[in-house]
Order: sequence, then structure tokens, then C-alpha cells
Amino acid sequence: MQSNLPLDQLNNAITVKEFFDNYFVQPVSFPAGEIDASVGFFVKRGFDQSSAKSTAIVLLNQARVENVSVFKLIDSLKSLTDVQLSQVVAQVLNGYREKTSLLGYRITPVVNNYESRNILV
Repeated sequence: MQSNLPLDQLNNAITVKEFFDNYFVQPVSFPAGEIDASVGFFVKRGFDQSSAKSTAIVLLNQARVENVSVFKLIDSLKSLTDVQLSQVVAQVLNGYREKTSLLGYRITPVVNNYESRNILV
């Protein structure tokens, strides 16, 4: 390969390319029943199909890391409300994301206008 770049920069570029070519090449496999149950749980709770799949994969990875059955994990999530489930999913997904890109949610404070109106200064 001919280039007008110095040899040091050329070697650096090849090293970077090799690094990113090997990124995400580790295969991940789970039993089909666990995948179907996980995806089905999130679809049933109102998640889109693609977001249910990606969330289920993260959940399966987390279950494998913690050496817990994914079915036990799903059973513990069944008792949560939709808001609580969204908060748990956001926390789990943030654990797998880069620290420069985090998911969040905002809870709007409830102001009781009746009481604040009656305060005399």
C-alpha cells in the first residue's frame, strides 16, 4: 500500500482498524426458550418488538453474569408497575452503556396550588 503519510501514522491507522474489526465479535448464545420468554414479557408489557429484543438480551446477559435463572428475574419483574419497570430497565441499560450516554427519566414534582395560594406573606 502506497501512502504519503509517515509510516508511524499508517501503522497507527492499521492498529485502530484491527481493534474495531474485533469489536463485538464474541458470540452470545442463549437457549431459545429463555429468549422467547424474555422478549414475550417485554412485548406483553407494551415494549416495541425491537426494543423488547434488545432489552431481553441485556437482561439475559445480566442474569448470566449474576448466575440467576432468567425466569426468576422475569418473575420478580412481573410485580412491578409500568413506571417501576421503566426505571429498572433504564438502570440496567445504563449499566451496559458508555458513561457518556445515559438514559434517564424525570419525575415532575406535584405542587398543590390550593395550599400555596392561601399562604399570606
